[in-house]
Amino acid sequence: MTDENDDQAEPSPRQRKIIHVDMDAFYASVEQRDNPDLRGKPVAVGGSRERGVVAAASYEARAFGVRSAMPSVTAKRQCPDLIFVKPRFEIYKAVSLQIREIFAEHTPIIEPLSLDEAYLDVTENLQGIPLARDVAHAIRAKIKQETGLNASAGISYNKFLAKLASDHRKPNGQYVITPEMGPAFVEALPVGKFHGIGPATSAKMNSLGLYTGLDIRNQSLEFMQAYFGKAGNYYYWISRGVDNREVRADRIRKSIGAENTFLSNLTGFDAMLAELQPLIDKVWRHCEDKGVCGRTVTLKVKFADFELISRSRTVAGTIESNSDLANVAAELLKALFPMKKAVRLLGVSVSGFVEEEADAPAQIALEL
Repeated sequence: MTDENDDQAEPSPRQRKIIHVDMDAFYASVEQRDNPDLRGKPVAVGGSRERGVVAAASYEARAFGVRSAMPSVTAKRQCPDLIFVKPRFEIYKAVSLQIREIFAEHTPIIEPLSLDEAYLDVTENLQGIPLARDVAHAIRAKIKQETGLNASAGISYNKFLAKLASDHRKPNGQYVITPEMGPAFVEALPVGKFHGIGPATSAKMNSLGLYTGLDIRNQSLEFMQAYFGKAGNYYYWISRGVDNREVRADRIRKSIGAENTFLSNLTGFDAMLAELQPLIDKVWRHCEDKGVCGRTVTLKVKFADFELISRSRTVAGTIESNSDLANVAAELLKALFPMKKAVRLLGVSVSGFVEEEADAPAQIALEL
């Protein structure tokens, strides 16, 4: 799940108190918690077979360069003693709900990003704790007490800086970026470290001579919009430590998707279409469970040489049924034929959900 950039606006007089909580190596830590034999050892959650992928890695494994989304064969090559564990998503979901209940003891304004991280607006917190840093400390202590797991936290006056701060003292730490610190903290930051700027955008910025937050800050808003469109407005303001996005409680996910890596590469249309259907069924079940309707279908294809492409189509209304989703996905797949390369992974997702804007909370300026 990703944040929208297009609701970024000019500086606001409102000062919020926002916490970004991020569980440390969540899936792997749950496995190490539940199996003492795994503690202190390099662990990867995911498939160990030749075509498997690492879903999560313990800090012991990360020391060898093992990362999520890395092919299992590569991970094993980098860390010969790596222990693979099959994922137990029902357990991870149950622990995530425990953690969410702890958040709810402090604020109802919770925006989950995934099972293991969330934004919290604690401008007004339910326990009347004056400082956001103390709220974060209380939350982390309660998580440790009830789940046995470590969490890191970032505390700041906006979402962008809170997320940056949560990485600053990982693992099992927290960090505060105050309004006075914000602009200076961002100016020395490489653009590739900005949340919301991926490798392609980072490379484009570098080609324009933009390497740090200060480089972006030295550009005009017109320059940023000319080269980066609507996102240029977002980049312009975050380089100044300004981000007015609200923490949106119970917001609808930006996309729902599923994908699968195959034991053998696929070449034929019928074989790929057959493999797509279980993914379509899974995505549609989730849409029904959440009661959401999307307008955009995206097909993801990874070839045998690891080249990754995606194709999307937005319909006039909304995707109303499993068959609607299947028809659009099939059309996207058919448009790619004839293919010159075999396929190792297919994925399908729905986005562009119909949703209502959340009400803005009361405007209060308080000390972090």
